[in-house]
Amino acid sequence: MQFDQLKRRQFITLLGGAAVAWPTAARAQQPERMKRIGVLMGYPESDSEAQTKIAAFQDGLQKLGWTEGRNTRIDTRWATPADAESMERFAKELVALQPDLILSSTTPTTAALLQQTRTIPIVFATVADPVGSGFVASFPRPGGNVTGFVVFEASLAGKWIELLKEIAPRVNRIAFLFNPATATYAEFYLNPFKAAAASFAVEAIAAPVRDRSELESVVSAQQAREPNGGLIVMPDSFTDLHRAEITSLAARYRLPAIYPRRIFTEVGGLLSYGIDQLDNFRLAATYADRILKGEKPADLPVQSPTQYELVINLKTAKALGLDVPVHLQQRADEVIE
Repeated sequence: MQFDQLKRRQFITLLGGAAVAWPTAARAQQPERMKRIGVLMGYPESDSEAQTKIAAFQDGLQKLGWTEGRNTRIDTRWATPADAESMERFAKELVALQPDLILSSTTPTTAALLQQTRTIPIVFATVADPVGSGFVASFPRPGGNVTGFVVFEASLAGKWIELLKEIAPRVNRIAFLFNPATATYAEFYLNPFKAAAASFAVEAIAAPVRDRSELESVVSAQQAREPNGGLIVMPDSFTDLHRAEITSLAARYRLPAIYPRRIFTEVGGLLSYGIDQLDNFRLAATYADRILKGEKPADLPVQSPTQYELVINLKTAKALGLDVPVHLQQRADEVIE
């Protein structure tokens, strides 16, 4: 009888110990908390190029083991360039969700987000002048809650003039097209542009345009004053969005123009020299991965582009009566015929 009681006691003790152990084991097998990522795009959702950028970011995350619906949730907001009110509203919405990090697409979206939070990590994909804009303390040591990737060096303004003169030697007056509301960093490019223009004996003209309705009057004015005008389009979410209209206007007014991205030459622009911004969004995914794993934006250096691509549209050159030098065609990464 005593033996049976002892066995019964041992069984109850064993059962009690198992009851304590089982929940612990179950907890160990539970998946980690799903990470939440906010995305603020400075483009309307209808823009195909912007959709491609988001896809590049998500693809980059997936290759690093972050799959939406499994271990990440992505909340995206779309703000039209120069619509400061909606940008501010969407920035507030995303910050209120308390995500683990936020991807910012442009300079205006980054500025809007930093007005709402100085604690949630932010990775920007395409910013022109993060130091001058007050986003980071320096490239190697950003110092705050934001870091990311730059689109162009300021010195590229001189390269754009050089290329435009190579393809259209008669150009003696060049306008630099930008929207002050979205290109708040305009001086970052305008100052080197003016300095380089002097060395090429070219008149430098700042050509601000504040909304779509002003595009035609600004572009047409470059040829109306006198012949031999040229155009440089500043890297800017507004000019990106209206790329088809800008290239069409340049063709209509027979204005040789150089653009910052391939997407302009693909819709009829004369030539472009710049980076593939999709690479920046893929790279942004690598920083997102590191932050989600515990690193701080303050310790991740801001990175500058290392590769640029030259694209020439021969069909547009022919329509403008321009002979593209053979050496320039040979240097091009792509020639559209």
